[in-house]
Amino acid sequence: MSRVRAYSERLFVMGLIVLFVAGSTQALHNGIGGNGDDKGVVPQAGCTCHNEAPSNSVTVLVDGLPYHYESGTDYELMIQIIGGPELDSSSNTGGFSMLVSAGTLAADEGYETLVQNWEGDVTTMTHTSSGATTSDRTWGVIWTAPAAGEGMVSLWLAGNSVNGDSVQSELDMWNRLTASVAEGEDDGNTRVVFSGNGTIEPPPPSEGIHIHEMGAGLRAHWLGLLGFAAVIIVLLFCGLFLRYGFSRHYTGRSNLLRLRIKHLRRGDQL
Repeated sequence: MSRVRAYSERLFVMGLIVLFVAGSTQALHNGIGGNGDDKGVVPQAGCTCHNEAPSNSVTVLVDGLPYHYESGTDYELMIQIIGGPELDSSSNTGGFSMLVSAGTLAADEGYETLVQNWEGDVTTMTHTSSGATTSDRTWGVIWTAPAAGEGMVSLWLAGNSVNGDSVQSELDMWNRLTASVAEGEDDGNTRVVFSGNGTIEPPPPSEGIHIHEMGAGLRAHWLGLLGFAAVIIVLLFCGLFLRYGFSRHYTGRSNLLRLRIKHLRRGDQL
């Protein structure tokens, strides 16, 4: 019995180890925030669990950020990730982690199931499991500005673009950005802030190019060829008509036309 018990305990411990290792290699499709690893807060340090360094092939942007904020005002911010692996809405496509130094973050209307505060912290926002499968890697949040006298507010955002295999690897790419908003009079104008230099590396082209991708549909292509052929035929007909319709040396013309030309040459026609 003691041997059976010892064997069972070993299996239990091994099972825990396997579960831990397996869990540590899976992507966090339920969102992420706080300290992702020993390198610091995720929005500031980035998604280093996927890849060590950020990539400019992924552009992380925030649209709707004011130039100056007024206390208590709600600002609708649109977060978007562009670039990286090709989109596949049937699996995980990406995620983000956002942090503000002051004010509160909440889900925008229509995005309640796609974003969430991380562990109830209203200064952080991240994706949900549903938000990890968006078809356009886009999320909407509302930032409520802090009370008057707060001064400059900083915003940190890290976003990753993944291939959907739920395994952390170099195939998953990420980038981050930092922005700031000063306190002051809000004139209603907003801006877009984005990571890196905005360079987006498109995926390699597939073999062959469809004709409609070259700016012309198939029907327009064939109509153009038919029009070109019609012009050639008309030119050939005109050339043959001019060559043999008025030549004096063509034996195939009618006797009447030959007689008229003969009279013209004699000069006896007035």
